[in-house]
Amino acid sequence: MSASSHRYSVLFHRHPQNPILTAADWPYPVNSVFNPGVTRLPDGSTLLLCRVEDRRGHSHFCAARSRDGIDGWQIDPHPTLMPDPEHYPEEIWGIEDPRITYVPEMGCYVIAYTSYSRGGPGVSLALTRDFVTFERYGVVMPPEDKDAALFPRRIGDYWALIHRPVTPLGAHMWISYSPDLRHWGNHRLLIEARRGAWWDANKIGLCTPPIETQEGWLIIYHGVRQTAGGCLYRLGLALLDLANPQRCLLRGDTWIFGPEAPYEREGDVDNVVFPCGYTLGDDGDTIYLYYGAADTCIALATGSVRALLDWLRQNGRPLTYDWRDQRRREAEISNDFLAHT
Repeated sequence: MSASSHRYSVLFHRHPQNPILTAADWPYPVNSVFNPGVTRLPDGSTLLLCRVEDRRGHSHFCAARSRDGIDGWQIDPHPTLMPDPEHYPEEIWGIEDPRITYVPEMGCYVIAYTSYSRGGPGVSLALTRDFVTFERYGVVMPPEDKDAALFPRRIGDYWALIHRPVTPLGAHMWISYSPDLRHWGNHRLLIEARRGAWWDANKIGLCTPPIETQEGWLIIYHGVRQTAGGCLYRLGLALLDLANPQRCLLRGDTWIFGPEAPYEREGDVDNVVFPCGYTLGDDGDTIYLYYGAADTCIALATGSVRALLDWLRQNGRPLTYDWRDQRRREAEISNDFLAHT
């Protein structure tokens, strides 16, 4: 057996300039910058809506813009979006982990983010056209819920949102639907955290917004493994049906990207890679994955959408669909959650 047969596929390559942004780059005092939402602006430049944590431990958002998405960042001199607990009390302890989706039908960007309330983290939405002024919709998924992102277009007549509520039975990914982005229902269990010794047992969550491909919605998600040394955050892949995204076509068994570099291994929270956004290159295939490293800085890795799909075809398995069992699991998890609230 050759040495190469022991190697795993490298699907994401770290940029040699990593980390590309740290607290030292900020124009005002901060503790750390990480977990940015990402979009490509009409002029081709990249905008990161960074999660910025102050020394109280509370987070806000600050925009950084770059022509090439690598360096020369122009950072807003003041916070771009601050918590507003007077009008939105669910933001009393900060706002975190934005995911940005451009919605052509609305001609604006929809930001799904975590609002940190007294009752725990919930999912809130805000809309913007210019990342200067924002229209808050407020909390749409109550605590405890996070890791949410909107699909860029309606599924049938409804908007769709992936999110991650927590119950005593685990932290699983769900999909919900809305006619107007304000009222949400038809909640469906999407991908269940595995059990036992798996890398994604007990706690999983969406990373970037879904990536639309001809084969389906490509999903990058994180799994959290509890180890003797603490939590370990790594990334995996899944593929959802284009017309019916609550149907998972393929899910990889193994993780594809994990903390290896020193800036990912050591920080405020060790052993974390946590992307909240991506951009695609002009070729429509190159993916630029921006991620928080160890809850301390922002890094960049590049890959290929085609290579990710190829890997899933070779290493993923279709989820078996017994809809009666699906409904039973949804009811079991929902009832268990209600019993403990």
